[in-house]
Amino acid sequence: MSLRPRDVLLVALALAGFAANSVLCRMALSDTAIDPASFVAWRIGSGAVVLVLLTWLLRRESPLVHGDWRGATALFVYAVAFSYAYVSLHAGLGALLLFGAVQVTMIAAGLLHGERLRVLQWCGVVLACGGLVFLKLPVGGTPVPLLAAASMLLAGIAWGVYSLLGRGAAAPLAHTAANFVRAAPFALLLLVLAPPPRAMPLDGVLLAVLSGALASGVGYALWYAVLPRLRATQAGLLQLLVPVLTAAAGVALLAEPVDARLLLGGAAILGGVALVLRARPMRAG
Repeated sequence: MSLRPRDVLLVALALAGFAANSVLCRMALSDTAIDPASFVAWRIGSGAVVLVLLTWLLRRESPLVHGDWRGATALFVYAVAFSYAYVSLHAGLGALLLFGAVQVTMIAAGLLHGERLRVLQWCGVVLACGGLVFLKLPVGGTPVPLLAAASMLLAGIAWGVYSLLGRGAAAPLAHTAANFVRAAPFALLLLVLAPPPRAMPLDGVLLAVLSGALASGVGYALWYAVLPRLRATQAGLLQLLVPVLTAAAGVALLAEPVDARLLLGGAAILGGVALVLRARPMRAG
């Protein structure tokens, strides 16, 4: 991977931001009294503000000429499923399920559009799917909450769809800013329809704002700044580092356990997706 030192730094900061989203969300929902709906509202709202400001500073334009309601809906579904999943899931396991589902969704979309996988890539698909099933088997280790796991898989599918909808956007930062702005009314509606929050604690709000403004807003800006200099395979493989970073942060900051099932299932998922991404798929016909 021939990247300049500046690009390596941008990649490292962006991936750290992606991992921080999981850690901040889990920390807020497990250690403070904030509820998932309030976390979503503060995260999307603060992310929208920062992304709009960055778009104006870097491009001197309003982002609302970009994006669309389909992308905003996918973004909102991701944020809601992500937050409700982290009520029960540990940060590392959640990130593993999330990014596994993202990559599987994008691989499936490629197959539907005529891509054909080589034998080694099919082995990778089977290995990754087997790892997901293994993580949810109720045997040994720490039991995995099935509803929370399903919610995180939904979040990964929604993020995969969001990524597919925005692929090839002429101005990806402005595109993301516009979708955050469009998703903000959905987040406010969720806040109105959800059960009244137990509290609006300052520490929980601060964690949500850090997730939206820094981990999401600045993190996405850094990622999009370096993305044009990465091959698609490089970008996909680099994102596989996020669950590893998240699990390490979860152990260090949240005292989360790491058992054999998480290690084996995680290795199967990451290894399987890496097999698919490393080889170039064949085209049908």
